[in-house]
Amino acid sequence: MSLATFPSHNPVTSEVIAEYRNTSPQEVQDAVLRAKTACIAWQGLGYKGRKKVLLAWCGQLTKRIDEISQIVRAETGKPISDATLEVTLAIGHLAWAAKNAEKVLSKQNRPSGLLMFNMSATVSRKPMGVVGVIGPWNYPIFTPMGSIAYSLAAGNTVVFKPSEYTPGVGHWLGESFSQVAPFADIFAVVTGLPETGVALTESSVDKVSFTGSTRTAKKVAASCATRMVPVVLECGGKDPVIVAGDADVDLAAEYALWSSMSNAGQTCIGAERVYVVNEVADKFEAKIKELALQIHPGADGNYGPATMPSQLKVIQGHIDDAASKGGRFLIGGTDSVKAPFVEPVIILGVPENSTAVTEETFGPTLVINRVADISEAIRLSNATSYGLAASVFSKRNGRKIAEQLQCGMVSVNSVIAFAAIASVPFGGVKDSGYGRIHGPEGLLEFTYAHTVVKTLFRIPIDFTTFGRTKFADKFIKGAIKTLHSKGLG
Repeated sequence: MSLATFPSHNPVTSEVIAEYRNTSPQEVQDAVLRAKTACIAWQGLGYKGRKKVLLAWCGQLTKRIDEISQIVRAETGKPISDATLEVTLAIGHLAWAAKNAEKVLSKQNRPSGLLMFNMSATVSRKPMGVVGVIGPWNYPIFTPMGSIAYSLAAGNTVVFKPSEYTPGVGHWLGESFSQVAPFADIFAVVTGLPETGVALTESSVDKVSFTGSTRTAKKVAASCATRMVPVVLECGGKDPVIVAGDADVDLAAEYALWSSMSNAGQTCIGAERVYVVNEVADKFEAKIKELALQIHPGADGNYGPATMPSQLKVIQGHIDDAASKGGRFLIGGTDSVKAPFVEPVIILGVPENSTAVTEETFGPTLVINRVADISEAIRLSNATSYGLAASVFSKRNGRKIAEQLQCGMVSVNSVIAFAAIASVPFGGVKDSGYGRIHGPEGLLEFTYAHTVVKTLFRIPIDFTTFGRTKFADKFIKGAIKTLHSKGLG
């Protein structure tokens, strides 16, 4: 029998911050049923009414930005600067969804074609109903907001289960929304241990948006499939950085280091592999080493601890495997894992079959491998089961290289830039998941297409009847031949 409450810890000190309710499966289902009832009234507000509420929530978050940033910092251990940046990005996405939902999702008139010229055809977007959102601990407000804001703006109600490592962030989001909500149960938060998340996927929600490991995502998808409940899965990555011969090498080194080490490497879209062409490899390695020597983890460092203690074993395992297979340490070594922190680790010449290359490390480590040319860099970048994000550094051919990468998002001469642009979709392919949040695609993701075809006037030729005449058959055949016999558009 599960405990009624569970603690939230500071990952740096292991100090208990607060206790939160361990929501039972029945309580989860009750929350979903209340959200189903509230959904009718929430949709009844229309786009403008929902926009007003969501922008008021934006105001709440903005006024209390320091308050929520401190909670993010306490529960994740990340520097306050990083926590504040995360909150600001989340606010930006909330505002974008609120302001653009009506434009993106408004009813469209569609051409009915020559044969059906007497019909009108419209397509509208309908909310799914109740969306269950299961959030991660590494970006506990930014990541789930990509599902919460877009779901709410589209007319759904939401039941949110935050990570058991960051329940305070989720609880605070629910409390802040309640300050502006016109009525209850539009946005509900159910804190709890993993079993609470399982209960949400097995409840009567109409869609699930999950962020987490590929292994868990497959379980979520399987659970939802038994009830034909659609899912959005945002999973891990093994994101590459390609550095071409014409790259700004200093910039590439600076950005690759930040992408791989910030947030203690706990970023699904952060760099984990670099493929640098031989001609600039020496310069790149020297520069990134110079920069890496200037950063360190700690309570007052450039990045914080491993938020989830069990991840330290994974990080250590990948470092050890790289070393055993001949990898050479540019920075750090096999003794760099010093719980709860991991010092920066950069490894050169790691074989492509090492777990440090094939599996997501989710720590402040980076593999740098040299390649003969860009073709080899592209081939190796794509030779992975993941397909989330990538970065390319090239002054002349960045876009051309980016187009050949098998992933959902690419930054050219930058890193992670797409996450801050609310108008573009976010998501991956292969083992990195499917479905999209953010942008118009994020709004569309939480709706379904609803088609209505209406007869404007009757015509003497009837197709949809057992009384269809030979003349009607002849007319149909003749019209099709006229339109398509030459194979022209």
